[in-house]
Amino acid sequence: MTTNQIARIAALVGEPARTGMLVALMDGRALTANELAAAGRITPATASRHLALMVEARLLKLERQGRHRYHRLASAEVARVLEGIMQLAAQSTPPSSRIATGPRDATMRLARTCYDHLAGGLAVAMAEKLVHEGAVVIEDDTAVVTDRAGAVLAGLGLRSEVVNAQGSGKRPACRPCLDWGERRMHLAGRLGALLCTHSLEMGWLLQKPGTRALALTPRGATAFRDWLGSQRWQHLATAD
Repeated sequence: MTTNQIARIAALVGEPARTGMLVALMDGRALTANELAAAGRITPATASRHLALMVEARLLKLERQGRHRYHRLASAEVARVLEGIMQLAAQSTPPSSRIATGPRDATMRLARTCYDHLAGGLAVAMAEKLVHEGAVVIEDDTAVVTDRAGAVLAGLGLRSEVVNAQGSGKRPACRPCLDWGERRMHLAGRLGALLCTHSLEMGWLLQKPGTRALALTPRGATAFRDWLGSQRWQHLATAD
């Protein structure tokens, strides 16, 4: 690794049009070049050149399905770098203009995707519940899933063998991720992804087209209220 390689990646991420395209992929979807061109507010021809550079640098990966070509973030590590930049950008906002943190849209503030895991007030409340119940222990930048996790997550209908599955690759079982809207931790890693997938599969949250925002369904409100507890749910429901 050389300083030139670091500078090249930083330059690729730092160009506004490319930044817009990368952020559009933070919900874990694969998008076409035309869709990403719209996200970057540039022409499709210009977008193609930007996308080729990011694929070459392994920020993105290209997937072909028949005649269609899709782009997605190359890995969870790329998403984590983008999360860190978003957090730094939010923290660097001048104090005089920092009236409220996070997205202005109420749905985005409540629940949204952060690559393959949940973010927003709901995700933070879930993380707090898991920590309070001793299912997850957070220390600095690390998180450990304890043997209490299976029993605690059974309340969400998750089987212990699913919770305890080790998965593959080098991805951590769980890690804390500072929510740039809430300024508190939600959970990423395999556990964070599991909670997101399970919530979508159960119909508790619905993906809204063209946005990272997730809509909370009436069935989801009941399930999360019962699991989180009335006090934590009330705080979440009345948050600005």
